[in-house]
Amino acid sequence: MSQYTIKDIARICGVGTSTVSRAINNVPGVNEKTREMILEAVKKYHYVPNNSAVNLKKSDSNNVLVLVKGRNNPFFQSMYSVFESELQKYDYTFVLREVGTYDDEMRVAQELIREKRLKGIIFLGGLMENPEKELRGIDIPYILCTVAVNEGDNEYSIVTIDDVKESMKAVEYLCRMGHRRIAMVTGLQNDNSIGYHRLMGYRKALEKYGIPYDESLVMHMESDLPDYSYENGYAVTKKLLERGKDFTALFAASDTTAFGAYRAILESGKRIPDDISVVGFDGIDMTNFMFPSLTTIRQPGEKLAAESVRILNDEIEEKITTQKTLFPAELIENESVKRI
Repeated sequence: MSQYTIKDIARICGVGTSTVSRAINNVPGVNEKTREMILEAVKKYHYVPNNSAVNLKKSDSNNVLVLVKGRNNPFFQSMYSVFESELQKYDYTFVLREVGTYDDEMRVAQELIREKRLKGIIFLGGLMENPEKELRGIDIPYILCTVAVNEGDNEYSIVTIDDVKESMKAVEYLCRMGHRRIAMVTGLQNDNSIGYHRLMGYRKALEKYGIPYDESLVMHMESDLPDYSYENGYAVTKKLLERGKDFTALFAASDTTAFGAYRAILESGKRIPDDISVVGFDGIDMTNFMFPSLTTIRQPGEKLAAESVRILNDEIEEKITTQKTLFPAELIENESVKRI
């Protein structure tokens, strides 16, 4: 079976994916020399058209799927209305599907391509260790939004933040506030995605300030609880406190995890921020209503969503091939950190 996709053929021929599809399906509107070049490339590289993609080109569907890795994530949920309104500007219909951490989103994507005759896909969240390989079966335009990927020459579009850099910003702030014993609640033990990158930012910040890395101050989430949840933040912070570890500050890899940590800290008889300072990550609205209000790294969710839709539309319209956009996040100083 050929490993080449319609995007590969389009890149080789210097045309858009819809031009390749029209040439393969003998649809009018393609220059004859271009059609011959495309068909020669299809034969040379043994490209086999995806049936769902072929059917899509014959339909009038304007459905765009936002496929979310991770259920009930407040940060992602805050972006849904932006996706919907931005897609409406281009006359697309918003289709939403959330999948669990361990679900196969590629299988779900393929099923929805067939069922919904999708025009494009926005993959939101999660990890792709080898995107070129994982996305080979997706023969319609797509973009990755806040998806953790390995470094390299990207042949796909992505809109995200630099999780390592932004986590450094959070921990450096704690260091500037005088903290030296800084704990962290991060992702699962085997996490290679967001939790891993934010842990790397934590370690880099400590190194920058000459603070030795203490593995006993790093708590990985419990695998039997929903990741980045209130429950997980509570459980692992409670465990850390019960071990009697000495720390004056805690950096949580998400705001929801920090909310759980709040309860564990307060139940232990300690006060925030007098005894333990806390910093979260994401910048969801609820941080302002915690007591004390949570200092956090605010991701530009509205910009991430709007830019993802813009780039996806450009790919659908064949205006661009691939594009990578990094947005900066913002440190929001609230009431949960004390200078010592």
